[in-house]
Amino acid sequence: MIAFLHGTVTYCDEESCVLLTPGGVGYELTCPIPVLASLRQGQEASLHVQTIVREDAIELFGFQDRDTRDCFALLISIARLGPKTAVNILSVFTPEDLHRVVLEQDASALTVVSGIGKKSAEHIFFELSYKLKAPAGRKGKTPGASPVLAGKSMVYRDALTGLTNLGYVEDEIRPHLDAVLKDEPDLDVSAALRAVLKRLMKK
Repeated sequence: MIAFLHGTVTYCDEESCVLLTPGGVGYELTCPIPVLASLRQGQEASLHVQTIVREDAIELFGFQDRDTRDCFALLISIARLGPKTAVNILSVFTPEDLHRVVLEQDASALTVVSGIGKKSAEHIFFELSYKLKAPAGRKGKTPGASPVLAGKSMVYRDALTGLTNLGYVEDEIRPHLDAVLKDEPDLDVSAALRAVLKRLMKK
């Protein structure tokens, strides 16, 4: 099983990347949005890998650290939760965010993820409640809303948070997010993140 890869990024889009190893083998990996946003074509990268073997395919999923890879493995162990949905979850939430969701008993927070409705969110939350153990001493807290974000939709707020977590400056990213949601107001958080990152890649 492939557990770790290091190589040169030869291709990257909003869903996957290709790493060319020093041995001359290129591996395609599906990755969460934060991982893809950190990669640059022609640069070296190291990814922790989860390998999934099926009858008709071998799929590789790449993550920036072992904790996120382990969280992915935990998510796909939940009944009726496939790898694509798990990647969508980790495109919006870090493992620490999921700890917070459990600590605050905020099952509805999961509905911001593409493909997850209210019933699915409750099912995933129930499974996480006993599978995901919070770090010792961690206490849940919800930061107050910024006055700038007053009146903005939940998708806007969550997408902006996701982008700032990636290292983007809030003032610089807002115009792109405004433009994306003005053109397509029905986007969910994952789709909004992808659309903004696509705009940034073009620039």
